[in-house]
Amino acid sequence: MRGKTLALGAIILAAALPPRAQAIELRACFVPDEDCTAGIVRAIDAAKSELLVQAYGFTSAPIIHAVVSAKQRGVEVKIILDKSNEQKQYTAATFLKNHGIEPLIDDKVAIAHNKLMVLDRRNVITGSFNFTTAAQQRNAENVLFVLDAPELAEAYARNWQRRAEQSRRYGEFW
Repeated sequence: MRGKTLALGAIILAAALPPRAQAIELRACFVPDEDCTAGIVRAIDAAKSELLVQAYGFTSAPIIHAVVSAKQRGVEVKIILDKSNEQKQYTAATFLKNHGIEPLIDDKVAIAHNKLMVLDRRNVITGSFNFTTAAQQRNAENVLFVLDAPELAEAYARNWQRRAEQSRRYGEFW
């Protein structure tokens, strides 16, 4: 009986949602068993107009190169990083700046712990997965790909904008 009740509840919920919300596709990825970095790179490679990134850790060379490649093919790329990414030594933030992407530093909070991307205001990548080599190679992490979800993507984009307004340009602390 419980299974029938849950199934009926799911049908009622689905009927109550707007038609657009019913088309959302969710894909989960888990490390160390899966190559989540490759999935993130494929998503970035598919971006056509805009890529918004918020990252706590940002050291994964494949992801960084995919972001730069997106910029080079005409995608508008905007990035907010935690202040831990700002160092006097050469970092991913320096690499991005050298390739025409001006990172913002979210330093008004203790930790800017977001790990997300908004692609073309339709798709969202989020989860515990930092955009780092360690996340892929040494950790137990998860990535959630939320596809064809413009309302959710817009909510994440609005939050991205709020954090951007609180942030400063990379390198302004020197």
